[in-house]
Amino acid sequence: MRDRFFAITVSLLVWSLAGALFGGLFIGLYEVLVLLGLSGWQPLVVGAVAAAMTTAAFYSAMPLALVGATAGVLASIGYLVIAGQTISLTMITAVAGGSGLAAGGFFAWTGRQNARPLAETLTGMLAGFGAGLALVLVLTTLETAVGSFVMAAGVVAIVGALFQLNEHWIVQACHGWLPDSLAAPLVAGLIASVVGAAVWLMAGMTTPLLFGSERSVIDQVLSEVPIGALGGMLGGAATGLILELMGFRLEDHDVV
Repeated sequence: MRDRFFAITVSLLVWSLAGALFGGLFIGLYEVLVLLGLSGWQPLVVGAVAAAMTTAAFYSAMPLALVGATAGVLASIGYLVIAGQTISLTMITAVAGGSGLAAGGFFAWTGRQNARPLAETLTGMLAGFGAGLALVLVLTTLETAVGSFVMAAGVVAIVGALFQLNEHWIVQACHGWLPDSLAAPLVAGLIASVVGAAVWLMAGMTTPLLFGSERSVIDQVLSEVPIGALGGMLGGAATGLILELMGFRLEDHDVV
């Protein structure tokens, strides 16, 4: 009984942290995509897919995700030093992504070639796509404004359930045709690109001279991120508890 209680507690903690990461990232991406001109279903689906892929990589391939994140941070800092006051979101994301590809290639070269991280990331992509469409359908049906907290909690719950229910068969279906040597570079590059975009936002927050009038816009985006993280934490905890009670044990999950 004590072991079962401990397993449920750990599962709630892991799902809460993953949900907070996903929720904050999703809301941040959603707000940025809206500011970039996307409308309707586009920011919801694209934001859910990107956030789900990133979170799936951290959830299933932590060492590789940390390599990509580290490469993204270092490359972004180097870009900020060299670029001076002219900072481009496209450039910093490209530079960080390229560094992530190189770091992931080195990770694979050390003998850790495994296609599973890419399969897990693709599972996250499909779960995010399904959750994004479901959220669009719900919001269209309700025809009322929904806050960041509710959106984050809902999309985290849907993505978590879809990921856990479909992970095994998708990974099995991908086995044999995904290239082992390209899996690590692609996943690390994705993580690094997201980190680069986050550094771009933080640079705008701390150095207003770089963005001028865009400072207020960046402040608006960043103000929504904690709300999304809190909603994602609640959605993740609820989903984790339900899945644990249904028999989906966190300790049975393979971490690459």
